[in-house]
Amino acid sequence: MDLLTTTINNIKPLDKEAMAAARQRQNDLTKPAGSLGRLEELSIQIAGIQGKAKPQIKNKAMITMAGDHGVVDEKIGNWPQEVTAQMVENFLRGGAGINVLAKQAGARIVFVDMGVASDLKPDKQLIVKKVDYGTKNICKSPAMTDEQAVKSIESGIEIVNDEFKKGLDIVGTGDMGIGNTTASSAIFAALSRKSVEEVTGRGTGLSDEQLTHKIDVIKRALALNKPNPQKPLEVLAKVGGFEIGGLAGVMLGAAAQKVPVVIDGFISGAAALVAMALAPQMKDYIIAAHVSAEAGHTAMLQYLGLKPLLNLEMRLGEGTGAALGVIIAEAAVRTLNEMATFAEAGVSEGE
Repeated sequence: MDLLTTTINNIKPLDKEAMAAARQRQNDLTKPAGSLGRLEELSIQIAGIQGKAKPQIKNKAMITMAGDHGVVDEKIGNWPQEVTAQMVENFLRGGAGINVLAKQAGARIVFVDMGVASDLKPDKQLIVKKVDYGTKNICKSPAMTDEQAVKSIESGIEIVNDEFKKGLDIVGTGDMGIGNTTASSAIFAALSRKSVEEVTGRGTGLSDEQLTHKIDVIKRALALNKPNPQKPLEVLAKVGGFEIGGLAGVMLGAAAQKVPVVIDGFISGAAALVAMALAPQMKDYIIAAHVSAEAGHTAMLQYLGLKPLLNLEMRLGEGTGAALGVIIAEAAVRTLNEMATFAEAGVSEGE
């Protein structure tokens, strides 16, 4: 708990002076005030996060975490558990969507085994922080122990701290784990007290009958475990996932280092729910890349108070949406820094 407590205590309010200077520069650039819309807001937010009137985004990283879920025993999806490990191997070979989009963003990718149910082949690209071989079936017991919940979060903090030492201006989050939309819906329902029906979607493409079964599974898990919405660590332990805890740690660790966090879809959103419940000031450090096609994600972003940059009807996960968000964040910062002001360009200002 020491690392977690210290990290939370190191998350400070955004730098108002840097934001004011960035806002003034935006107003002085050769354009009508506000004409770059969300790009202007984003550049000012990043200035406040980094504490620099002219922030920079050069060193970019995508952190994609993988973990398995015991709840797949309840037949809540169309894919076998083995797919988690197989997809991690695909990541390491460079064949997945996240590989393509992270390359487009110019970001290095960090793949982390947080709790895959099998031992993966050693690979220099893979960091192993395995808390356990998948979580327990939440319809029969808590997903993990309280100690494992803390370990998963602190592992995420350790990962982002190591990346910060290499140079890190922005980080994106991604996930892989068969069954993780079920865990994420359970977390959202527990913390928000919204109905399970409202927060549960079709995941990888469930039929109406399968969706009804998935909703029933989540209701049974919540009834059995009774997670306390006032205790986010308890919610994570009782119905969460190791990769979800790890991503929450990445977010907290990045904020403590004054690094903006671009989150992906529904799973990253569940991690953000945990992180923000632990440290409400965390919200100012998060950039929602997109709203996914997963039912419940719109409600989740509204609950978090986050406005997504994109709506491309994506629901792949892996960090693919976050990679696009990193590209937009860099564009926002570059317009702030590289456009000329009216004075610099010798252009007459409007009345």
